[in-house]
Amino acid sequence: MTATNLIEELRWRGLIHQTTDEVELGKLLQSGPQTIYIGFDPTASSLHVGHLMQVMMLRRFQRAGHRPIALVGGATGMIGDPSGKSEERNLLTAEQLQANVDGVAEQMKQFLNFSGDQGALLLNNFEWMKSYSYLEFLRDVGKNFPVGAMMGKESVRSRLDSEAGLSYTEFSYMLLQAYDFVQLSREHGCKIQAGGSDQWGNITAGIDLGRRMLGQQLFGLTAPLLTTSDGRKMGKTEKGAIWLDPQRTSPYEFFQYWVNVEDADVMRCIAYLTEIEREEYDELAAQTEADAGKRVAQKRLATWMTELVHGEQGLESAERATKILFGGEIEKASDAQLSQIFADVPSTEAQRSVLGGEGWWIVEALQASGLTSSSSDARRAIKEGSVYLNNRRVSDMNHRLSEVDLASETVTVLRRGKRKYALIRFT
Repeated sequence: MTATNLIEELRWRGLIHQTTDEVELGKLLQSGPQTIYIGFDPTASSLHVGHLMQVMMLRRFQRAGHRPIALVGGATGMIGDPSGKSEERNLLTAEQLQANVDGVAEQMKQFLNFSGDQGALLLNNFEWMKSYSYLEFLRDVGKNFPVGAMMGKESVRSRLDSEAGLSYTEFSYMLLQAYDFVQLSREHGCKIQAGGSDQWGNITAGIDLGRRMLGQQLFGLTAPLLTTSDGRKMGKTEKGAIWLDPQRTSPYEFFQYWVNVEDADVMRCIAYLTEIEREEYDELAAQTEADAGKRVAQKRLATWMTELVHGEQGLESAERATKILFGGEIEKASDAQLSQIFADVPSTEAQRSVLGGEGWWIVEALQASGLTSSSSDARRAIKEGSVYLNNRRVSDMNHRLSEVDLASETVTVLRRGKRKYALIRFT
């Protein structure tokens, strides 16, 4: 991919929200390999779906032959970026920040190539800020910041007009991020900073500081925020954020999130977040327009994203779990997997001892699970062929549950009809 093709690709994908000078930026990219950076504040020990917009931006530049810098904000994270926030963040301890920095840094290695002379760089701005005294920073950096220009930034102005107001700590954030750009330009020849559209004020502040301190022309590029068609932030559910850490959000839950993306949002997600080529994108768009009910685009998005984040094994696990949810036979799974798959399914407990001896009569198990109201109702359901044990049809009225009927260490899955499930946990 050439520099020209990169700009064209970013444009057709809708990833260019603002640039400081697109014509000159294009010329810079055509002149040879460039270095670009994006900052990530370590507010948690894992990245979430919202971060993927910027991670993929770095990845696209690397694929086009440029060098990405993923900057983890160990210093800026101590303050918290006021951009797009209605109130001040809770300040983290040094120990919490370090744990978060380590977690985010490790995840970055999944998406960028850090090997070779032109490999990506993973840096922490605490390394160059830790030795700066307050007086030195004011003398070297603060004197180059016109307060009037800072007051004019949307991120500052909106907070000053809000009930929460803006603390001096948050007001200073812009200076720290701007100095990051100067430091990376000085030490690594970085001339481009990218970020979400809410970072425009911070990015332009860094460009201005670079001109004042280094006499250099730096460039900025922002992408749209990842939102739904009605303006809500994507990557959140009723349970909270969709994390990239499989311990926080399982591959199955991650997969299901993308499968359930609204029709109005799915093609934009594919453009923003995947590396699916234009030809396939157009085919998916046409299929979605012709028959949205088949959710072809959603399934492709879910497959691509899950494999990117969780690898082939994670994708296989997610697809197997999805198959189980929709009636696929349940082979031996774990309690945790079944709990994730059937998180909203009612469950009941029974003594494990009932599985010994002659076993537990299926009719009694159905009543205990709540799937049938009486023994006659249970018999009728079995006779009709609508009762399933671990997604296998039960035809024997006299079947008795034993240890072999466990779908996992402690759980048996019962189903009546197509979608009415219940779990029995044997304790």
